[in-house]
Order: sequence, then C-alpha cells, then structure tokens
Amino acid sequence: MLQVDKLNHFYGGSHTLNDICFEIPPGSCVALLGRNGVGKSTLLKSLMGVEPVRSGAVTLEGKDITHSKPYTRARLGIGYVPQGREIFPRLTVEENLLTGLAGSKNSSISGEIYEMFPVLKDMRRRRGGDLSGGQQQQLAIGRALTTAPKLLILDEPTEGIQPSIVKDIERVIRSLNEAEQIRDAIRTVVEQKRIAVLLVEQYYDFARSLASHYLVMERGALIARGQGADMDKDGVRDLLSV
Repeated sequence: MLQVDKLNHFYGGSHTLNDICFEIPPGSCVALLGRNGVGKSTLLKSLMGVEPVRSGAVTLEGKDITHSKPYTRARLGIGYVPQGREIFPRLTVEENLLTGLAGSKNSSISGEIYEMFPVLKDMRRRRGGDLSGGQQQQLAIGRALTTAPKLLILDEPTEGIQPSIVKDIERVIRSLNEAEQIRDAIRTVVEQKRIAVLLVEQYYDFARSLASHYLVMERGALIARGQGADMDKDGVRDLLSV
C-alpha cells in the first residue's frame, strides 16, 4: 500500500528524519510509537506532503508521490487526521463532514460514517466547536473517512480524550482493518479492498490492541520494528519509558 524509502527531512540545520524506511501492507494497522519530540508528527506531515523532504521516496500503490501536493495525495487515497483534530469550529458537524467530499464525485455523506459514530448523526446540526474533545476527534476521523481512503493516517487520536471515547475510537479503527469497507457499490464488489491504518499513539495499550505491526522512533530514526503481537515480548513499552 505505502512504501517509504530512506526519507530525510530537515528543519533548518536540524536533521529531523534520518533515512526512514518502512512499508504498510494493505489492510494492516501499523502503530508508530516514540516519546514526545522524536519526529513522529513530522513524519506524518512528510507523508501527507505538508512538510517537504530533502531526499528519499514515498510511493502509494507503486506510484511515486514524494513531491505530490497534499490534495493530490488525498485524491489518490490518503486520509489524514492531524494531531489537534483541526475541525472547523463554526461549521456544523454535517458541514465539516461535507468538506471531506470537496472535489469528490459524491455529494452526500455515507450512512456508514453515522453508523460508526452515532453521536455525529445525533449532533449533525450542532457547530463543531460546541462538541466535546472526544466528539471532535470522532468528527475528524469521520471527515477523513468521507474521502474513502485506502490509507488512513491518525496522529494521536486518543490525546486528551476520556476513556469511554477512546474505546469508541478503538472499535472504529479495528473495524476499518477487519471489515471490508464500502467505498461505493461498484468498487466494493470489484476491488474488495480494505483500509490500511498508520497510527501514531502515546497510549501503549491502545496501540498494542490494534497493531498488526509496530515501529518505534527515537531522535528521528526508526530503532525497532516487528509484529504487533510481539510488542510486549520485544520490550516496546521499555523503549517508550522516560
């Protein structure tokens, strides 16, 4: 689905991403872990085209997107939920979801979004800024899903959210990987594809419960990787301790 080869990024003279290499298989959930300030969000922004890279390559289903604009990557099938949600607070829930359809042939919100996050249907006439933090996070994920992505990138979706909402988000992420998604009636029947997820998360237990694969970053480099089922055995929690 996604391949990253020797990606390098700089902020001025600071080498923030150092020869990053990994791949995300179709239908997988890859958890990217690491302490604060090691470059995780910078990596996600680089994958989305928000941050330019100095060298290396990013390919999506074999297509080189290293220097593509963010909107081009979105149209090719990457959905992005940034840290901090970044919803439109003055727009209603429904209007926020509709922004995800900008440039799409579809003009209506899939009923699947409301099935995954029932609270969004109940509050679709409310302004986004009036929602709780957890509800805003569900809205941000729902907005990304309206684009029918092949790859969903989530930057710390549980940050500042109460435990009950964390469970709701965990359930949705799990369903994206285990259930075949209806992008539209024709494409689902023909392609039978599942969504891949790249998850950046500080909450270790949440990441472990979802990850089919894991990556650990430190000082802009990947220092460990493996199967999600082996995270405890591999001592990943110790790598994240301060």
